[in-house]
Amino acid sequence: MNEQSLAGQAAFAPAHTADIADTMIVSAGLRIDVDRRRGRAAGLNPSGRFEPLRREAFDDGWQNLEDLPPFKTDVQIEKPRTVITRNESPDIPFDRSINPYRGCEHGCIYCFARPTHAYMGLSAGLDFEAKLFAKPDAAKLLERELAKPGYKPRVIAIGTNTDPYQPIEKEWRIMRQILEVLEKANHPVSIVTKSVMILRDLDILSAMAERNLVRVSLSVTTLDRKLARTMEPRASTPTRRLEAIRALSEAGIQTSVLAAPMIPALNDHELERILDAAHAAGATEAGYVILRLPLEVSPLFRDWLLQNYPERYRHVMSLVRSMRGGKDYDAEFGKRMKGAGPYAWQIARRFEMATKRLGMTRRSIPLRDDLFVPPDGSGVQLSLL
Repeated sequence: MNEQSLAGQAAFAPAHTADIADTMIVSAGLRIDVDRRRGRAAGLNPSGRFEPLRREAFDDGWQNLEDLPPFKTDVQIEKPRTVITRNESPDIPFDRSINPYRGCEHGCIYCFARPTHAYMGLSAGLDFEAKLFAKPDAAKLLERELAKPGYKPRVIAIGTNTDPYQPIEKEWRIMRQILEVLEKANHPVSIVTKSVMILRDLDILSAMAERNLVRVSLSVTTLDRKLARTMEPRASTPTRRLEAIRALSEAGIQTSVLAAPMIPALNDHELERILDAAHAAGATEAGYVILRLPLEVSPLFRDWLLQNYPERYRHVMSLVRSMRGGKDYDAEFGKRMKGAGPYAWQIARRFEMATKRLGMTRRSIPLRDDLFVPPDGSGVQLSLL
């Protein structure tokens, strides 16, 4: 069936199937053959939103699309001038962060960071999962920034955009180098990850925990291994993440669970089970975030949902829109993380009741910033005056 016939069906479709037909039209000329994207979540690879031309693959009879090579992970080096990113968002409890990598091989279909690949002239779809950028100079840049006169230490968040412990970290070890700089400077850090690879750095994290300089949040989206493999294809399994929570907690590290994102009619029924399992593993704090679908994430997620859970498509998207003022996403501060409306209210009450029953808190013990010792400043450019 071609795009024109799909469009014809959509024109005469009943109103309640219009959203499904729209998604089918979006996907018709863009969906990548499954053999080329095996082990990836996204089924599409549309041109970036800033590109002057839109390209899509189609069979013109001259070349067999099945002969095209599969998407393989490719890593390029990025050389930024600074490594600490600042923000003034009222929705998040930190004002600075570090991203060792751009793009993420975990390939979570719902990842709100996908649209950032457009700034590199790449797609938020499969490019985000396969065309990655590493910052090997991150630790040196961090040391220089911490050594600057007047620098005031506050918690640096890592893993809030892309995962610092995604598979390529095993080879590049950029996150470990960053931790070595922070540990030496007694600088507080907060880490979010989906990977059991964080246990590789247990020696540094344990030493920092003794001075109350670190907290770690493990994101656990579902306990259903099949759903996790489909939705987060290259992230650690739910069982391994719970094992990581246990190991970190036993090492004396502040450890929390982040039930995120909560997707209505797909994984939100697991909220209490996730919190119970994480608490049993040693997590003392918890948080949650409602599904966010900014910019290119919406068509990517809708296409994924239609491919994998077509019978739930209408119900899921109806509930998502009920929490976003009738839209796929509302970026308004105060609403973008938790949503609004009766369904969002219900999830919030369930979370409050479960954490209260378990004795889990949403307020972390403040990390210390009074122990900070600036690096020696080697390599820092001096002022002319």
